[in-house]
Amino acid sequence: MVTPPSLFRTSLFAVLMIVVSSCVPSRNTESADILTIQRQGSMLVGGTVKTSPGRFDPIAHGAFDPANASTAGQTLHGDHAFVFYQVPVNPRPLPLVFWHGYGQSMKTWQTTPDGREGFQTLFLRRRYPVYLLDQPGRGLAGRTTRPGSYAAATDDQRWFGIFRLGEGTTFYPGVQFSQAPVALDQFYRQMTPDTGPLDIDVNVAAVSALFDTIGPAVLVTHSHSGGQGWLAVLRNDNIRAIASFEPGSNFVFPEGEVPESIDYVGGRLNARGVPMDTFRRLTEIPIVIYYGDYIPDEPVENPGQDQWRAAVIMARRWAETVNRHGGDVTLIRLPELGLHGNTHFPMSDLNNTAVARLLADWLAEKNLD
Repeated sequence: MVTPPSLFRTSLFAVLMIVVSSCVPSRNTESADILTIQRQGSMLVGGTVKTSPGRFDPIAHGAFDPANASTAGQTLHGDHAFVFYQVPVNPRPLPLVFWHGYGQSMKTWQTTPDGREGFQTLFLRRRYPVYLLDQPGRGLAGRTTRPGSYAAATDDQRWFGIFRLGEGTTFYPGVQFSQAPVALDQFYRQMTPDTGPLDIDVNVAAVSALFDTIGPAVLVTHSHSGGQGWLAVLRNDNIRAIASFEPGSNFVFPEGEVPESIDYVGGRLNARGVPMDTFRRLTEIPIVIYYGDYIPDEPVENPGQDQWRAAVIMARRWAETVNRHGGDVTLIRLPELGLHGNTHFPMSDLNNTAVARLLADWLAEKNLD
C-alpha cells in the first residue's frame, strides 16, 4: 500500500480511524453508508526557492511593512503544488491523483455545484486512496516566485460556454447540470485565477515530485491538465496509467509525426513533438480519454463548442499514433455509450455516478484496482 511520507503519519496511534460525515444534506449523498477514513492530511510538493542578493538584517527588517521593507538576503519558497489526501479503510493498492483543469482548483473533484458527492468521495467509497492537488500558482498553492496580476474581469458567461453548460445564458436541452440558481452560483464561484504566469514546466515538475513522494499511482486529469499529464508521464515512471477527462492541449507526438494544427473559432490547436525514445514512454501505460456531449463534428460559430471539436480531432489523431506504436489508448465519446447531456466536466454532472462507474470499470479491466 502506498502511503504519504512519515512526516504526515500520525504518531499517536497505529491506525487512526476518522469517521467522516458528508457536509451536504443526506438526501443529496450517493450512499447512506458511513465513510471511514483511516488517514488524511496535506502536504506541499516540489517548488523552488528564490533568494535576493545582499545580507538579511533582522533588526532593520524586523518590522512588517510590505510597502517599504527590504528584501535583501531573504528567500521566497514558491512554485510548489498543494496536495490533500485521504486513505480509506482497507485501501486498494494504487491511489488516484486528481489534477484540475484551467481556471479550476481541487474543488472540481469535490462536492458538485448542486451539492452531491464528487469523484473525491465516490472513489473513496470504492476504497481508492485519493490525492487532490492544486497546481503551482493556483488555489492553496498560490505562492509563486514570479509576480502576476488578477484582472477581475467579468467573464462568468464565457466559462458557461467553455464548459458547455449552454450557449449565451441558455442551458443546452437535456444538459446534465442542475439548472437551479444556487448550482450555477456555485459553479461561477469555484473559478480560480492564477497568481503568477502559467508555467507548464513548473506544473509538471511539481506533479512529478508528488509521484516521487507517494510512489506508483494513477493520474486523473481534466482539460488543461490533460496535456500536462502526458508530459508528466514522460518524466516519471510512477505514473502507472492516465484517465483524462476532455484534454484540450499539449498532445505529444513523435518528431516527424506531428500533425498539422487545427483551427477553431478564436484560436488554433497545436501539437508538440518529442524524440521517439521519449515518446515511447506513452506507449507503456494504459490511457483512457473521455469527452462529453454538445461537441460538433463539423466547424460551428459557437466558440464554446468549436474548440472542443478541435480537441476531439487532435485527441483521435494522438490515440491512433500512440496505438500504432504499440500503446493502449481508448478514446470514449460518452454519447456513444448512451450518456447524453454531459458538459466539459462530467465529474460534476448530474450523472457523475455513471461516469465514475465507467472509470472504475476501466481501472478493473486494466488491473489497476
